[in-house]
Amino acid sequence: RARLLESGGGSVQPGGSLRLPCVASEPTHCMAWVRQSPGKEREVVAGIDTDGRTSYADSVKARFTISKDNARNTLFLQMNSLKPEDTATYYCAATLRGGTWCPHYLAGENYYWGQGTQVTVSS
Repeated sequence: RARLLESGGGSVQPGGSLRLPCVASEPTHCMAWVRQSPGKEREVVAGIDTDGRTSYADSVKARFTISKDNARNTLFLQMNSLKPEDTATYYCAATLRGGTWCPHYLAGENYYWGQGTQVTVSS
């Protein structure tokens, strides 16, 4: 099983920014960020394919950016213009193999997950 370690979480005021790294123990295939907060359905925030193609949930589009450093097996999530609604535990998720496309919409169900890092946005 791949080991994924997220970090970079914390408390920030609305409008602020955070950058979350996720270090994987081995090379990965598809990677994504998933968030979950009490009482809410988990949401796949962003995904990145092996060719670098990215996708985003409408709720974070134009504010968040997902990227990857393959040489260091590291995934990043840059979060700008943060809102209170972004408060959640953020999980790094990945597959170790796959085809020519990544089913990021299923990341919450069939990708490996890390332990999560807490992001709190409040005044």
